[in-house]
Amino acid sequence: MWSRLPFGDELRAELGSPGRSRKLSSSPRSRVWRVELPDTTAVVKQLVDGPGADERYAREVAALRLAARAETPVVPALLATDPGERVLVLEHLEHRRPAGDWIVDYATALARLHATARPEDAGALPRWQGPSRADIESFLRLAGALEVPIPPGVPGELDDLVHRLAQAPGHALLHGDPCPGNDLHTPTGLRFIDFEQASLGSGLMELAYLRIGFPTCWCVTSAAEPLLERAESAYRTEWRTLTGSEAEDGLADACAGWLLRGDALVQRAHRDSTDHLARIPHRDWKWGTATARQRLVHRLGVVARMTADHASLSGLGSLSAAMRHRMLARWPALQPVPAERP
Repeated sequence: MWSRLPFGDELRAELGSPGRSRKLSSSPRSRVWRVELPDTTAVVKQLVDGPGADERYAREVAALRLAARAETPVVPALLATDPGERVLVLEHLEHRRPAGDWIVDYATALARLHATARPEDAGALPRWQGPSRADIESFLRLAGALEVPIPPGVPGELDDLVHRLAQAPGHALLHGDPCPGNDLHTPTGLRFIDFEQASLGSGLMELAYLRIGFPTCWCVTSAAEPLLERAESAYRTEWRTLTGSEAEDGLADACAGWLLRGDALVQRAHRDSTDHLARIPHRDWKWGTATARQRLVHRLGVVARMTADHASLSGLGSLSAAMRHRMLARWPALQPVPAERP
């Protein structure tokens, strides 16, 4: 039966026989239970059959083991695994509603997570993959659909950007989808869960989430500039404390990269067949929906501000500002993204 608790003989020998269990909500790619064990309460997660399931399981296990090095815990403890069934047994943690300035603690924990990987861990996880030439073409087609002229230098700027991101240095442990819902705010600190997309690369690619608006998540939020500055400073301070080095520069590049990629992991929204913008294939974005437009307007504004005085992305900054202006004129009822997490 599909809902049977996958707790086989090896797990029972290691952790004891499970008592009461309760199915928890999860993505379609996994099944999750809360389980009473003889010595503790645990979470049992099983990745279901499907394309890439074995790779996602291997990534999650590898990432949790790397993250367990952190002196201040940033993930639940991995209690046991059953690779044959793609099962993980994890420490159960209680989530509580975060404070209004939660992104400061989030950024600090993100730095701790990123700092757990070391140069010698190369190969333990795939390298982070940035936007591609196809993303550039899709983004420029979107500008054309909005009838916004493309400055002559922009295609070259975007080619250079994609190259820089592909060559970005760093060996940080990247979560892959560090969004609200994949962070648990517990009495003993913030912990991250669900590492199926984990990789190694530059930590700036995930620090950028705070400004660009959680690009792999179904939700998007925006914080005030003073709070963003506090959070980014907290990240850089924690990174320096743990590694003895400064975090790389390049936050504008990271944000621009996420603008090109669109919502890489977000579940596809319904396409509005009456709107020709919905036919622009910019990754998984469906520009005909109000939510997608809201996201895009936010990210265009972020990139326009961050690249206004950026020598290598000034053309993209001008294009982003013009696209945002055109969208707001075309859809004047669009609201800013919310300031609070869901």
